[in-house]
Amino acid sequence: MADAAAKPRWLPYAAVVAGTAALTAVLRLPELRMDPVNAALMYLFPVLIAAVYGGRGPAVAAAGAGILAFDFFFVPPVLSFTVADLRYLISFAVYVAVALLTSELAGRLQRQVRQAVMQQKQTAILYDISRSMSDVSDLESLVRSFRAGIGSLTGEEAVFYLPESDGRLARFGAEPAAPDEQEAELRRIVDIAARQTAGEGASIRILDGRTLLLPLTAQEERLGVLVLRGDPREPGAWPADRARCEAVAGLAAGALARIRRGEEARLAQVTAESERLRAALLDSVSHELRTPLAEMIGSSSALLESGPLFGEAERRELLVSIRGGALRMDRLVANLLGMVRLESGMLRLRQDWVGTDELVGAALRQLKEARGSRLIELCLGDPAPLLRGDPVLLEQMLVNLIGNAIKYSPDGSRVQIAAGEKDGAVWMSVRDEGIGIPAEDRDRIFQKFYRSSNAASVTGTGLGLSIAKAVAELHGGSIAAGAADGGAGAVMTVELPLGMADRDRGGSE
Repeated sequence: MADAAAKPRWLPYAAVVAGTAALTAVLRLPELRMDPVNAALMYLFPVLIAAVYGGRGPAVAAAGAGILAFDFFFVPPVLSFTVADLRYLISFAVYVAVALLTSELAGRLQRQVRQAVMQQKQTAILYDISRSMSDVSDLESLVRSFRAGIGSLTGEEAVFYLPESDGRLARFGAEPAAPDEQEAELRRIVDIAARQTAGEGASIRILDGRTLLLPLTAQEERLGVLVLRGDPREPGAWPADRARCEAVAGLAAGALARIRRGEEARLAQVTAESERLRAALLDSVSHELRTPLAEMIGSSSALLESGPLFGEAERRELLVSIRGGALRMDRLVANLLGMVRLESGMLRLRQDWVGTDELVGAALRQLKEARGSRLIELCLGDPAPLLRGDPVLLEQMLVNLIGNAIKYSPDGSRVQIAAGEKDGAVWMSVRDEGIGIPAEDRDRIFQKFYRSSNAASVTGTGLGLSIAKAVAELHGGSIAAGAADGGAGAVMTVELPLGMADRDRGGSE
């Protein structure tokens, strides 16, 4: 459009005159000995060329220039506009008719070619818009992709009005408009258009003739309104092809419906997963609490009701049972609170240098009564490796790992705790001689509430290893489960960096 506007309007006509003059000079060459009949045919070429490249006006000008040149230079008497033989007037009329018909056909062909090229370009743009919309999965990307596509297709400004949570339409994908009278009127008509369905009028032209409103509907569901605005510098500007704009709006409505369905599906999935986790948590916690509570209630009731009948050793055994139940409940509550704190993301990771021997010692003190007659073997090196991290969280991680090894191994078996340095990292492992972990469960056991298929006979919540994994990853490390040497038992290996740069992440403060 800019190139066409910049080209002077007289230029095609000047080219026609110059071309006719050049053709006349060639036809007048003595070597050609051009007779009037052949000369008349030759003057059709400027008409055809002018019609193809200039349109009807230059073609008519070429026909007129050709008649004048033919009459002046080739019709007797030559070098005069006088026509001695009136039969030439019939030739002139036929020439003009042929020239006009030729120019009309050539111009129509030119318009068809231009229209085909434009349609091909628009089809390619529509295809690109459709493909880009099929790839996006969020509203922001959809609006950005659509605005770019509609700008390439029509040159119009596209603004979405989409419903918020309260059902009111909000401007989306453009800068907030000034609250002037025109914008207020636009909002009023947008609200009207939003209440329309596809059968009640697909589009509305409003205000100053520069704005097109397209209700976005999919399967009779109102999704919002698309507003297309022309260039305000061009009074009376109107989107060039309303049907094309409505087709693009249909693509946008389909993409909006797909995104909304995806959000609803994700919400349903999250709700279902939350419900599943809630049920698993209640089941695990109720089962895990019931056993120690029963022990504590039974032992305390026996002491209260039949205390004088028990000897010192028996009373001590009952007290140990009460204490053991309380410790189990304490570890359960600690795991639950730990998971909440780790998932909240609102706490700061405290970083101190701490030795692996200190962490292991603190964890073993918490598990003193739980380990029973199991043999604890320490292979921590001399000196024990140091690492930088949150001592409270790291201790909780080891309590869970060692507690699992104790829980799933028989009395009298060996639990080995080892640590060392390798490739700029500290590794710690807990190895037991228990029931082991099936190969297919070694990745899944770190999921919340998941328990190995061979652990049904042992009580547990399925939280301990998921907390250990979260703590390890919080410190920039990793954790893996494997089989102990010889195939009997399991080994849990944690790798943590020697030191970490200070960074805000969930932690113990």
